[in-house]
Amino acid sequence: MEREHDQILSPVEAMRIIFVALAAAAVWFHLWEPISGISVIGAIGVLVGGWPIFKEAAENAAARRMTMELSMSIAIIAAACISQYSTALIIVLFVLVAEVLEGMTVSRGRRAIRDLMGFLPHLVTIRDASGIREASTDELRVGDSVLVNPGGLLPIDGVVVSGHSFVDQARITGESMPVEKLPGSVVYAGTINQSGALEIRVERIGRDTSYGRIIEAVEHAERSRAPVQQLADRLAGYLVYFALAAAAITFIITRDARSTISVVIVAGACGIAAGTPLAILGGIGRSARLGAIIKGGLYLETLGKVNTVVLDKTGTLTFGRTEVQTIVPAYGVSEIEVLEAAASAEMRSEHPLGRAIREVASATNLSVREPERFDYMPGRGITAVVDGVTILVGNRRLLTDQAIEVPSDFASGADPSSEVLVARNGQLLGAILIADVVRPEARRAIEALKGMGIRSVLLTGDTEAVALKVAHALGINEVQAELLPEMKLAQIKSLVAGGRIVAMVGDGINDAPALAEANVGVAMGSGTDVARESADVVLLGNDLLKFTETLAIARWTRRIIWWNFAGTIGVDMVGMALASIGLLSPPLAAFIHVTSELVFILNSARLLPRSDRSSNQPSMNVEPQPSALAKAA
Repeated sequence: MEREHDQILSPVEAMRIIFVALAAAAVWFHLWEPISGISVIGAIGVLVGGWPIFKEAAENAAARRMTMELSMSIAIIAAACISQYSTALIIVLFVLVAEVLEGMTVSRGRRAIRDLMGFLPHLVTIRDASGIREASTDELRVGDSVLVNPGGLLPIDGVVVSGHSFVDQARITGESMPVEKLPGSVVYAGTINQSGALEIRVERIGRDTSYGRIIEAVEHAERSRAPVQQLADRLAGYLVYFALAAAAITFIITRDARSTISVVIVAGACGIAAGTPLAILGGIGRSARLGAIIKGGLYLETLGKVNTVVLDKTGTLTFGRTEVQTIVPAYGVSEIEVLEAAASAEMRSEHPLGRAIREVASATNLSVREPERFDYMPGRGITAVVDGVTILVGNRRLLTDQAIEVPSDFASGADPSSEVLVARNGQLLGAILIADVVRPEARRAIEALKGMGIRSVLLTGDTEAVALKVAHALGINEVQAELLPEMKLAQIKSLVAGGRIVAMVGDGINDAPALAEANVGVAMGSGTDVARESADVVLLGNDLLKFTETLAIARWTRRIIWWNFAGTIGVDMVGMALASIGLLSPPLAAFIHVTSELVFILNSARLLPRSDRSSNQPSMNVEPQPSALAKAA
């Protein structure tokens, strides 16, 4: 009974339902029966009301597809042939109303997708050589400057050039609180500028934006067919065959036409045939609202079966951004002295560790001086001359090569991290310990995985000491460190070969082979293009908690689908058994058929994301406001 409904109820459908209802009432009260044994009103009502059902049944039969329309057509015609016109009309009425209600439910998900792009403004305010003017979004090009007023929707992905504001990103990243935006901040199409005016440099437009990618993912999911959908179609066909066979056996044994018709009528499979794709669509749409782009129903179905999650460390569990954790001075030396010497030597350095040292020095307002000489030795560190004094900043090998003694247990009590030793004029000043920063939500994400009974494994190319530190902080029990990309791939292959359903979460080029090999590859949105292309799921907001919520949605989707399967089979079996012994009349059988079908479809509809247009829709006014635009200029 799956049909497209672009309108909630078309005039033709409404008139047909009203006509069948009036015809059923006329037949029931015997209002006009000029021909004995044949109800003219009943026959006309069956033909007019049943026409769309008969037509679809004929098309499916010609295509050799066994559907519920065919079985219902047989039941309607059989009832009419034994002069049970009121029964036939009631069946037709139930089926027509059920189709409308089903279409309203299914089209709700489809309309939500079609309306997504219409959510973005079609007119924008841009700044170019001619000044500030309004333009169509079709005219926008990468590199243009767009001005967005407070309360306005962002039409593009880009980078803030000037201005200061807070932006509601819930539609894209799922973040509940508005995010502060300053010059240099990344912004997304479909988000809402709340407080200040912003000038944004365009980087992606239309379907290339994060918002556009969400829409394309959901549209693709609607077109694609997950294996469970194919199973639903096959099961629906088997139920029709079974119902017709049961009806034939009932008639052979009982010779009761009403019981036979009831057997055919009560069996329904539309709840799974229409409810399964609706559940898949709802699951992917709901995940998209969290900022997780699932690239097809197959991957949503697989996510629902995942029992092992493999995680990369850098950029996944951590930010991939180094920060100074601890300064360990030598005896008689202050922390400030160590930091000031290291920051001065690292002033010209582009190394991430050097930048981390300079950031701390800048935050503490230290007097950092320009080095007179700067030499970088790969794999060791740097040698710099500052105010005539030689400063060494690097690893133990650099200092021992210069005959500077470093005690073997120096800084050994500190947490494992990247150790940067600092020496001046041949004397050890101390060590600066630098480490990547663990994402604040990572521990809660690991706890959520444990709560779902999912095994978590950390695979990283970092040192064993650093990997164990991160794993201990997050509660991960299984760790493999110092792995090359091909070794990560081998670990994934081993887990899959062992019967595990594996989701791999990573962000770098080195993760791409493992992402492709896992049952489901999940890429962080801040990761490389190669990783995002290799992955089956992309987390736009880089939030691991959103990934665990997506796993929960996938499991919820799977439960709903299998409950629909079990419920449909149960209702059909019990209904056919009762009908075969004469305990269900055809009208009651039709009522059970329609009610159960709608219950299962509505069960799937629970997954559809709730519309927030009424509450979150901002003003679409994009008229230039000089005072606001002046702030952004």
